[in-house]
Amino acid sequence: MSAVRIGPYTLNNALILAPMAGVTDQPFRQLCRRMGAGLVVSEMVTSDMSLWNSRKSRMRMIHEGDPEPRSVQIAGGDAQMLAAAARANVEMGAQIIDINMGCPAKKVCNKAAGSALLKDEALVQEILHAVVGAVQVPVTLKIRTGWDRSNKNGITVAKIAEQAGISALAVHGRTRADLYTGEAEYDTIAAIKQAVSIPVFANGDIDSPQKARRVLDATGADGLLIGRAAQGRPWIFRETEHYLRTGELLPAPQLSEVEQILLEHLTALHAFYGDVMGVRIARKHVGWYLATLPGAKEFRAQFNRLEDTQAQCANVRQFLGECNESPVTGDGQGVAA
Repeated sequence: MSAVRIGPYTLNNALILAPMAGVTDQPFRQLCRRMGAGLVVSEMVTSDMSLWNSRKSRMRMIHEGDPEPRSVQIAGGDAQMLAAAARANVEMGAQIIDINMGCPAKKVCNKAAGSALLKDEALVQEILHAVVGAVQVPVTLKIRTGWDRSNKNGITVAKIAEQAGISALAVHGRTRADLYTGEAEYDTIAAIKQAVSIPVFANGDIDSPQKARRVLDATGADGLLIGRAAQGRPWIFRETEHYLRTGELLPAPQLSEVEQILLEHLTALHAFYGDVMGVRIARKHVGWYLATLPGAKEFRAQFNRLEDTQAQCANVRQFLGECNESPVTGDGQGVAA
């Protein structure tokens, strides 16, 4: 893959951590960047600034110490509110603004935001012009292939985006109606890539280095967004970058390395959120890391009852110590004995 530029920024590689609400917080972004992601994107922030005083929103908007270029995703359905939110995030340190027109969640779509916007091309145009005009930094856009399978207007939206001055486009290979079910399709992404000259990133079901290669070949995309496959397996970026560059698969990480990465991640979560929230948020991450190990289900039930930081770390050490030291298989989940 040749180097990808977003505005003035040249990415180290074209593998991007997709923004995921409740997942791509600062500790996880920093970890994925260290593990080989060329760019990481923050969790979605609402464009309704009256909601920014909640603790959840404040935690999402800490960009200090984030790897550069700092990309922040905003969501909403009102052009002027999105423009104001973009300006405010740039003042707080965002170096790239990403607009979400890809999220299929009902909570987002019921407010005519996320992928619901794809239904209204005039509004898409108004929003993109407003946000691009409001800030001096590159603006990127995340979309789906369309509203539903009989209304795949991704190419039209991509052309609107290019004309509005959007710097790069990420396309998830499903429609809004598909949610996250069925298999992602890449033909529409290939057609969008042919239709515009800005960088296009493919997204959807990229869960192994080999799949990454196939999706790049099928779409001609400039790069890839990896989302759910990085949960509990942040080294997927290192593995994929190496495979795309050399054609060789890296050996799976040893359990000792998995333990080290997981304990560092837990420490960062506890430091970032504080003990009470940190302990709660750590539970889902630990579940993802250990999902494929024998005894993980029983361990998780007991782990989820722990209430303090030290107990969580000690428990993880004990569980992994009992799993024999052996390579972790690259089976799409990332952890197995």
